[in-house]
Amino acid sequence: MARPRLRLVLAISLDGRLAPAEGGAAQLGGPGDRRRLEEALAWADVVLMGAQTLRVHGCTCLIHAEDLLENRRRLGLPPQPPVVVWSRRGQISADLPFFRQPLERWLLAADEPANHPPAGAKGFLHILPFEDWPRALARLEALGVERVAVLGGAQLAAALVAARLLDELQLTVCPTLLGGPNLWLPADAWSDPSMRWALMEHQQLEGGEQLLHYVRVSAP
Repeated sequence: MARPRLRLVLAISLDGRLAPAEGGAAQLGGPGDRRRLEEALAWADVVLMGAQTLRVHGCTCLIHAEDLLENRRRLGLPPQPPVVVWSRRGQISADLPFFRQPLERWLLAADEPANHPPAGAKGFLHILPFEDWPRALARLEALGVERVAVLGGAQLAAALVAARLLDELQLTVCPTLLGGPNLWLPADAWSDPSMRWALMEHQQLEGGEQLLHYVRVSAP
């Protein structure tokens, strides 16, 4: 089944956390990480994020660098890639700043047929039913999507790892310890131990941050 290429893009603490122990947004990543994040957004045809991550942050990341925006314009792409929100119930508050951001919004809602959109789905250009990840990604591919930047959160990352669907990991490791339960891959997440990852790029960013970019390779 044809599907797009998926790159997970995250800033994490030294101990692998996405958020502080009490929850909420960790605000990890400095200017160097921000540039690499925007480069990943500029690379992507769409951005994929979980509904809970959207609720915590209230909005998504945008491309601000003028050279990246100009390059997308030259390629005939919209300035910002559309954002696909994965939600089990499709309940997204219309009061979030996300709905005022200058981009297209798409919704993947579990167990909801496309002709019966869930309550709270206003503001989404495309509303797609979600049965499983292979079929969901095939639907995105049918809409012309070839590259997906996955921005989290942990449950979304865990689902894609378990389904063996992540192709790349772009992780910025930040020099701080957060502790607590909020690992970027939950403790109960399942992963096929035969999956192997090759380091494609390692870059030292300002502020002591380290960019690690891995690609998935076949098991030996």
